[in-house]
Amino acid sequence: MTNQSFTRIAHSPNSRQADGVSFSTLSAMQQALSHEPLATSPPNQRRLSFPGGMQHPRLLQPFDREEIRILLLENVSQGAVEMLREQGYEIDFHTNAWSEDELVAKISEYHAIGIRSKTQLTRRVFEAAEKLLVVGCFCIGTNQVDLQTAAHHGIPVFNSPFANSRSVAELVIGEMVALSRQFVDRTLELKSGTWNKVSKGCFELRGKLLGIVGYGHIGSQLSVLAESMGMRVIYYDVMPLMPLGSARQADTLDELLSEADFISLHVPGLPETRGMIGSREFAMMKPGAYFLNNSRGTVVDIPAFIDALESKHLAGGAVDVFPREPAKNGAKTFNDELNEWTSALQRQSNVILTPHIGGSTEEAQSMIGIEVGNALCRYLNFGGSIGAVNFPEVNLRHITEQEVRSIRICYVHHNQPGALLAVNEIIGEHNVDKQSTDSMKDIAYLLADISLVSDAEIRDIYTRLSKTRACILTRLLS
Repeated sequence: MTNQSFTRIAHSPNSRQADGVSFSTLSAMQQALSHEPLATSPPNQRRLSFPGGMQHPRLLQPFDREEIRILLLENVSQGAVEMLREQGYEIDFHTNAWSEDELVAKISEYHAIGIRSKTQLTRRVFEAAEKLLVVGCFCIGTNQVDLQTAAHHGIPVFNSPFANSRSVAELVIGEMVALSRQFVDRTLELKSGTWNKVSKGCFELRGKLLGIVGYGHIGSQLSVLAESMGMRVIYYDVMPLMPLGSARQADTLDELLSEADFISLHVPGLPETRGMIGSREFAMMKPGAYFLNNSRGTVVDIPAFIDALESKHLAGGAVDVFPREPAKNGAKTFNDELNEWTSALQRQSNVILTPHIGGSTEEAQSMIGIEVGNALCRYLNFGGSIGAVNFPEVNLRHITEQEVRSIRICYVHHNQPGALLAVNEIIGEHNVDKQSTDSMKDIAYLLADISLVSDAEIRDIYTRLSKTRACILTRLLS
């Protein structure tokens, strides 16, 4: 059994006093060291499976017990919920997002939090998160998290950047078919009793040129799907990338915009991409082109998009993401109070508006749940931080049953001169089996396994490490 103790230090390189010591117990599983799904079994009867000949992780009696509590918001995958429960964690599950005030009031009760895209983890939230060890974003992006503040509190953030790529790519294909055949307008007309069988302005996708802005996992998958339907593909990316199939890379964004019949955005939400498509870019598009945004709401000037639609310069478009989105589902929540141009956008013909559902398929959410759930378990159980977006990536092989009286040190510290010297002066008095460290900017993370230590020595190591000048967070696993 993996036992933990941890202390978070005041966030100053010169701080020497620990906030306090608490000990807790977790169950260890070898699968959490890999990227494979964790095995499942009834609580308190976990089964461990290992490759042939591999030594089992060692199970020990705990120090003082405190249950690990995890807060899961925004209706994250039930598969992830069950996975975490079967690890022995206490789970509080909610279908809605929490406001900043709600989080500040209750976050101090939790050791981990899982969110999707609507919950905002701000500096104020992290300042109130006395016990928080790790954040899991059950989605692609991490814009909703203050990553720098999290790192400075010794908290890694994990996400699932690629698990819903196929879902988004398929949505774009569906949107292009619907736009080129004016499905949405014909459906609304027929539902109101109007029969309007027309072919003017309706086209096949075959032979049309699709322009993909951002040729990452989603853009490249979309490229393959589009070519299978007979489309030609041109793409633009800030990096030179190998094309798939017969696609070709444009030298400039302007070249793509002026040539493509359909333009689909798949770029991250960064300061460099904010407002990257505005009046100038819409004017460069071919008359009668279609524009689709399934990336981030901040990358498009929506009023300029509306102008291009009203002038009939564009034949239609699809938008799945918006600068500001409702915090929860409900009637009349997407309105002019949220974004002042909402009603003008809703009035446009041959425009598909969807509520940020690009990755909202059962397959994608299941894969995201497995990936992020595994990342949380790996970090809580073993200290492994591989895949963290804001944190040094470190991992060590597991401690086996044969390695008696061993502990794992998880030490987050300021990346400053003398930090490792101070650590090695403490652990160098003992038998160090293995050690690994890495840094990211001004934050560093060290994992070290020490064997043949008594309980008194463990507590002494813990106390001394917690008082080192560079310490942010000291955690012990055994």
